[in-house]
Amino acid sequence: MKFYNNQNLLFGTALAFFLFLTLNIAILPAIQNQQVYKPLPDAKPLTKEERAGKALYVANGCIACHTQQVRSVEMDKVFGSRPNIPADYAMNQRMDVWRNTANLLGSERTGPDLTNIGARQPSTDWQLLHLYQPRAVVAESIMPAYPYLFEEKDYLAKGDVEVKVPEKFLRRKFTKIVAKKEALDLVAYILSLKQIKLPDGVVAPEFLYKQKEKADAAVAAGKMPDGAELYNGNCVACHQATGEGLPGAFPPLKGSPVVTGDDLKVYVTIIMKGYNGRPGFGVMPPVGTNANFTPEMVTALMNHERSSWGNSAKPVTLEEVKKIYDEIK
Repeated sequence: MKFYNNQNLLFGTALAFFLFLTLNIAILPAIQNQQVYKPLPDAKPLTKEERAGKALYVANGCIACHTQQVRSVEMDKVFGSRPNIPADYAMNQRMDVWRNTANLLGSERTGPDLTNIGARQPSTDWQLLHLYQPRAVVAESIMPAYPYLFEEKDYLAKGDVEVKVPEKFLRRKFTKIVAKKEALDLVAYILSLKQIKLPDGVVAPEFLYKQKEKADAAVAAGKMPDGAELYNGNCVACHQATGEGLPGAFPPLKGSPVVTGDDLKVYVTIIMKGYNGRPGFGVMPPVGTNANFTPEMVTALMNHERSSWGNSAKPVTLEEVKKIYDEIK
């Protein structure tokens, strides 16, 4: 009983036991993890702007609705090409000595997972418009708007980054919406979120209960992929389900001379390499290249667009598309 009556001995023993557990359960495993899990070869540290955007992501509570973790369940495959591995987070660092928010994994999915959003939706114009007014690009969105990251101007100044906002979402007609530095930094961070390709020879972990891709199965069976599914998965966010786009932001495909015309090379090139030549509209990213479109997928997508929303153009053949695909690749 002397042990329990000696406060110095009792406290010292408890402290020693606590330090022993801390060393073996927390500190040594953390050091070992840092030695074992190295950043992937193609991983890049965040730029100054991206780090500032990450701080804004934290400050605005984005983690309350968005995760950054692709789990190994099949339903998460829409967010990334593979489940996340520890090496995906090896380059993250503490924000400062007080805040350990390096890995913004999150647990809620009120909004979609953002692990690979920089590849899924790489359009800066879309991301800025989405921040300014989410309902402008996704009518059913419940995400709050962040207008305080932007400013209204009557005239643009040199260096201003204008956000192409449909007229019905403007408070005053002919107002110019300009992104503040905070908005640009936040979008820079969002676009930096991309799954890094694993080194050659390293096999990505499979999703649980993995099912064969419909497009691959269709091609193997001698059929074309589903063009409507490809459109919904890659194009609908900007060009909308109606094919009418968003006035002043994203051009329509309904009645488009590019979609219904005979210059297939221009059409295929825009799908695979993007486009930045139409006045009054934002930049289109290289959707086909980012999504690893095959000639079969491009053909199916083109035929869907050429026969939807009242379009009635002549179907294109796989041979026509493959010839152009190989030429521009």
